[in-house]
Amino acid sequence: MSAESIDFVSRRGFMAAGVAGAAVAASGALGAQRGQRQRAQGQRQGAQGRQQRRPIGLQLYSVRQECQKDLPGTLEAVGKMGYQGVEFAGYYDRSAEELRKMLDDNNLKCCGTHTGIDTLLGDNLAKTIEFNKTIGNKYLIVPGFPEKYRSSRQAWLETAKLMNELSEKVKPEGMLVGYHNHGVEFQAMDGELPWDTFFGNTNKDVVMQLDIGNAMDGGADPLPYLYKYPDRAITVHVKEYSKTNENAFVGEGDVPWGAFFALCRAVGGTQWYIVEYERPGTPPLEAVERCLQNLRKMRFAY
Repeated sequence: MSAESIDFVSRRGFMAAGVAGAAVAASGALGAQRGQRQRAQGQRQGAQGRQQRRPIGLQLYSVRQECQKDLPGTLEAVGKMGYQGVEFAGYYDRSAEELRKMLDDNNLKCCGTHTGIDTLLGDNLAKTIEFNKTIGNKYLIVPGFPEKYRSSRQAWLETAKLMNELSEKVKPEGMLVGYHNHGVEFQAMDGELPWDTFFGNTNKDVVMQLDIGNAMDGGADPLPYLYKYPDRAITVHVKEYSKTNENAFVGEGDVPWGAFFALCRAVGGTQWYIVEYERPGTPPLEAVERCLQNLRKMRFAY
């Protein structure tokens, strides 16, 4: 990628505008210096990528109370809305076999699990791998690190090394480990953003699960990270951010969705868009259905 391309996508004006066409044009220019033949090939691949639909999943933390009360009924409702997959954040005392049956009954895929770092360490790792094999999941995403893993830049470096080791351990099983951001990762620590400390020192098999709403809430311009760490946003969280309405649904706030989805397709390597909504006020099942409806109206995700 040229420095000019990085600078272009980093500009505040581009972020605010959220122009999907500009993002696609910028991504198409990445290989412009490689000759006409390679440019033509890149354009064909880009067109194919734009035509291919990425599936949309739901982070079940969005409907956690409903899952606790009636997991089979909640998964049925989510499937009927049109979601194609779910990402677990807890298993509600169900076995892997029970969960797999519920998913299959509702034509849902497992597009990830949010699993604590402890479940990936020592003897727990083999159990976690076996559980996730059964439910059909290959994305083992750590949703947040305890303080000792992130208390300093050195701690982040050591955590990056640990995640590299874990990525090598799960690779033979066809799985990937990854990390999901909140806002703290975009607050400078020892002269560097923890997000850069971590992903700048992890290998390409460590998934960068970018939660765009959380990143913007933390004061970051998140789109340049899709360029900076290409092909690593294998799954992303589709969460709204608004300066004026903290309860905004996806598509009703300040996130530049057009540019975000264009970059996910062009350089992010994204395989799943995962909706998350965790604001009070609207019944959770109604809220996540509205988010999905808005995505369909925007058409950027398709």
